[in-house]
Amino acid sequence: MAADTAADTATPADRAAGTPAARRVAVVGGGPGGLYAAALLKRLDPAREVTVWEKNAPDDTFGFGVVLSDETLGGIEHADPVVYAALRERFVRWDDIDIVHRGTRHTSGGHGFAALGRRVLLAVLHERCRDLGVDLRFRTQAPPAAELAAAYDLVVAADGVHSGTRAAHADVFRPTVTGHRCRYIWLAADFALDAFRFEIAETAHGVMQLHGYPFSPTDSTVIVEMREEVWRAAGFADTGTAESIDRCAKIFSEALRGRPLRSNNSAWLTFRTVVNDRWSHGNTVLLGDAAHTAHFSIGSGTKLAVEDALALAACLQERPGIPEALAAYEAERRPVVESTQRAARASLEWFEELPLYLDQRPRQFAFNLLTRSRRVTHDNLRLRDARFTAAVERDFGCPEGTPPMFTPFALRGLTLRNRVVVSPMDMYSAVDGVPGDFHLVHLGARALGGAGLVMTEMVCVSERGRITPGCAGLYTDEHAAAWARIADFVHAQAPGTALGVQLGHAGRKGSTRLMWEGIDEPLPDGNWPVVAPSALPYTPRNQVPHALSVDELPAIREEFVAAARRARDCGFDLLELHCAHGYLLSSFLSPLTNRRTDAYGGSLEARLRFPLEVFDAVREVWPAEKPMTVRVSATDWAEGGTTADDAVAVARAFAAHGADAIDVSTGQVVSDEAPAYGRSYQTPYADRIRNGTGVPVIAVGAISSWDDVNSLLLAGRTDLCALARPHLYDPHWTLHAAAEQDYTGPGAPWPLPYRAGSRRPRTGRTDAPKPRLTLAGPVPPPEAVGGRRAEEGFTRVMRHESWMLDRDA
Repeated sequence: MAADTAADTATPADRAAGTPAARRVAVVGGGPGGLYAAALLKRLDPAREVTVWEKNAPDDTFGFGVVLSDETLGGIEHADPVVYAALRERFVRWDDIDIVHRGTRHTSGGHGFAALGRRVLLAVLHERCRDLGVDLRFRTQAPPAAELAAAYDLVVAADGVHSGTRAAHADVFRPTVTGHRCRYIWLAADFALDAFRFEIAETAHGVMQLHGYPFSPTDSTVIVEMREEVWRAAGFADTGTAESIDRCAKIFSEALRGRPLRSNNSAWLTFRTVVNDRWSHGNTVLLGDAAHTAHFSIGSGTKLAVEDALALAACLQERPGIPEALAAYEAERRPVVESTQRAARASLEWFEELPLYLDQRPRQFAFNLLTRSRRVTHDNLRLRDARFTAAVERDFGCPEGTPPMFTPFALRGLTLRNRVVVSPMDMYSAVDGVPGDFHLVHLGARALGGAGLVMTEMVCVSERGRITPGCAGLYTDEHAAAWARIADFVHAQAPGTALGVQLGHAGRKGSTRLMWEGIDEPLPDGNWPVVAPSALPYTPRNQVPHALSVDELPAIREEFVAAARRARDCGFDLLELHCAHGYLLSSFLSPLTNRRTDAYGGSLEARLRFPLEVFDAVREVWPAEKPMTVRVSATDWAEGGTTADDAVAVARAFAAHGADAIDVSTGQVVSDEAPAYGRSYQTPYADRIRNGTGVPVIAVGAISSWDDVNSLLLAGRTDLCALARPHLYDPHWTLHAAAEQDYTGPGAPWPLPYRAGSRRPRTGRTDAPKPRLTLAGPVPPPEAVGGRRAEEGFTRVMRHESWMLDRDA
């Protein structure tokens, strides 16, 4: 190292300030991400000194094939046509995905894959690095992270999932590494599959799955995966690698055409998701698996690393100094990576929960698998393979030309004309519990907007059961008269729209300000006492609730019964019992809020006792032909709280007592929760309850598009979809969804006064005449033309690639 540092006259302070800007670069790790970053940085500035340390030999690698997307390939083509040309000659391409389950194979086309051998990719990058003058040091352990940071302007840590650089600065990067529930082994077969193949094997020990794809004209990657308990029951924990490989080949002999499997440093592994709070520390930056991992079932590890390299090179070229460049790199890449990790986690968990779906109809199972990550959707799949998607729709029961969301659904004696629900949304606009003109217009507008079911906000069963002074109630005759007025309007002016009432009691979350004055904040004055199963305040700022005695519970139950009678007389079509979000009945269910030692606390069965007593009493007075649903929080998003398994047991219990559907929400039970937000982030809990119990469910939680609704329904993950914010943005969301899908059937009839507006209004012309000639070609390397202009062009196309964000997951 002494010889290396002698030529460096810049101090660490100079480097941190960006002077000079990455003249000397150390890359730790010789995988695709590290090598490509080295090549790009050297190509951008031939005078730059770039050194790569790789502890293994040049052709040592884990795994076999690499799949790259068209977007990634486009970025490579623009950034380095030489690398792209070398890869293009070696790619195998195919369009189909085969899904084999219980002897039935379904093929979906139009997907567009490109793959090549991992050793081939490394060889191409090795050659490119050498041609550019990158110093490649194989079989050489990199110097310690702090030593590299002191000696080089920039340190790129591309040293993988077990990154030593990340470990050395763990106090700064603050990594979180999460293990998962499946074991997998990475193998290869000596023939080329003709599609991306997923095959399910139901063995005496449990379910196993194969993921396979070609990576050369004569070879395929084969990954065998199963739950940990299946792996152990099958004896794989006690067998050597050779025997494991032989057994896997026999289990999937049909997919492998009777051929053997081979190994390449293969071992049974548990996938680990890596997340870092920060990606850089001084002049050291994480790249690829060192910074983040995404499950192999969406094939994104190498893709993400290559895209990281593209973005890092572009940011270093654009920004005046290294700190600014590294900040820009992380700001650019983090949203893309987080989106990909959400999709990868959804895919990973789908395979973990695979047994839930085994009894689905074959095409629905295939559609469910294809859309598991939420990146491939119904509309997207219809563009790729219209024939396959149409067959799935027919199996679902869609009449010709009818999107899934506009098929009817029956709950007891109520048939909803479509699958869209306006989710309960507190409006905090009642006066002494009385819903007024605002509620009439609010709920009336949503009813006219086409949804199959419109839900009221949580309607409180007593004055002390309110969340805020602005919450609506159903505990006086005046309240009932106001609600009857609203119900009459909906039934008269929006015939075919069902109106549901949600009954609840705020419990310990009561006596707080209106949402826009400070959500969950206690009132400055005029507080009323609050109650709960245990004397635990929601936050230190909130009241300590009175712990209800056993003798006080019947009075609470009777408040629900009285409200249900009034709801019946008002003419509501459906009643929902609110047992979620930390309100009173929810507080009985969660072990974090119920610390009782009597018959109403302790085990889940005991914690269910009072909510079930309330449900039974309400069901007794609610008309037999009308449905009742229950909203639950399927997870508390907090350690020691309600688990997904608990939620399934809760759903079963309510269903056994006569609940017609479970409205599956999450969280808001404790103030220190840590939700994993994202598109459709709560729907996996509805999915698990539906497919684990057979009970109909309503899915909620950041479902924002009609495409999402169609996808969730067709995949069998839910029966109804409840949307909140989209209906605040657009009261006619459902009718507009019908218009955008060219649907005019009975599932979404426009009110007669609105029918003239049932087509999207025309706008001014925005298209322009297309050019007659396009004089464009590949971007030449900077050394071919020289000057800043070429560098700007190079940076511009790389930036374009970097911002090709996948749809948020």
